[in-house]
Amino acid sequence: MTQSTLATLSAALVLIALVAYAIFGGADFGGGVWDLLARGDSAPRERDAIAQAMGPVWESNNVWLVFVLVIAWTAFPIVYAGISAALFIPITLALIGIVLRGAAFSFRSHYGMQVGAGMRWGHVFNIASVITPFLLGTIAGALSSGAIHVSGPPLQVQANIWATWTTPFALACGAFALGLCSVLSATYLTVEAHANGSEVLTQTFRSRALIAGAITALIGAVAAALSVSEAPVLWRGLVGQALPFSLGAVVLGLVTAVALLRNAYQVARVLVAAETACILIAWSVAQWPYLIVPDVTITNAASPASVLGPMLIVSILGLVVLLPSLWYLFAVFKSKPRARRSTADRRLTTASFVASLQPVAASGERPSGADAASPADIHRSSRTRDATQFQAVVAFSIAVASALLITSASTVLRQRYERSRMYARMHPAQ
Repeated sequence: MTQSTLATLSAALVLIALVAYAIFGGADFGGGVWDLLARGDSAPRERDAIAQAMGPVWESNNVWLVFVLVIAWTAFPIVYAGISAALFIPITLALIGIVLRGAAFSFRSHYGMQVGAGMRWGHVFNIASVITPFLLGTIAGALSSGAIHVSGPPLQVQANIWATWTTPFALACGAFALGLCSVLSATYLTVEAHANGSEVLTQTFRSRALIAGAITALIGAVAAALSVSEAPVLWRGLVGQALPFSLGAVVLGLVTAVALLRNAYQVARVLVAAETACILIAWSVAQWPYLIVPDVTITNAASPASVLGPMLIVSILGLVVLLPSLWYLFAVFKSKPRARRSTADRRLTTASFVASLQPVAASGERPSGADAASPADIHRSSRTRDATQFQAVVAFSIAVASALLITSASTVLRQRYERSRMYARMHPAQ
């Protein structure tokens, strides 16, 4: 095959992985949004339903993001370098959000919501679930805006590291990505609640899916209107070569709403996933052949054929192993609700033990007799909670500082490597 054909196949593989990450990982981000917005007496049940839906499979969805990154820096190193340099800030913040979100979800599940530390980790999980898809959406908007200029050799990236991803169009794209994740999650949770026989939660999540869908559609219309002036290449593509996919996304969104209204929840889940795929395909086809508008295309950014060919072979072999494994994972945990064991049959675990701990009643009632807590015990418990809170703050600070340090060091090393390589090319040994 020619280099152009191999480059096109590599770009298609990246798009497929992005679609998979949006459909599966996006729903997990949306779960954090609804966890944040849970209010009232039904909030504990809603959060429990979200945790049960995400718990068995949420970590596996990150494999698609790793897949995208590996193919990107192998097949299109110029794109990887350009994005890393121009969008250093949102990428770093999104990475921090992904890491903290996973850690917070695990820690909250470990401590239990009755413990103060679990509640605090829940707030971290919620915030990270909101900012991460928003930042990823702003990155997509920045790539289509034409504000990032890449030239070389030697590789030169010209972009305002703040203004590139904070334009009205980029921010609208971020809000649209966040809304789309919310719609995906609410629709999936509707199916989960219906399968578990909870009619109240089913109606709650169905209403949220419909409302979030309407708001997301409105945000999408605003983003499209802004693209006329701020991303003209993307706009011309959306109403040109990508028009079938643009219209398909609109139609699928309307049909999804109808399916939800008619209680066809399984159909709605398939339709909202197809709508998400259609949106991403429309975005990619609209700006074809650009990877970074207006300078980087699939052809001029691709690695040599000697690299693309083996990379595609290895990627396909990896998918042969990955796809059946993921199917089996979902089949085990998602095919049928697992019957709950009786209290007598449940095994005592650290999480269940900690979750069973009850704080001192806030109403002023104090237990008496053998169950009464001494002042020393209360003071010790208070100091333990303060230490846990301090540890969480320290862990957050270390994570942020480490991510910034590692990213800065890798950027400096990459730039030095590029300069030394270009110097060697311009001054070959005699």
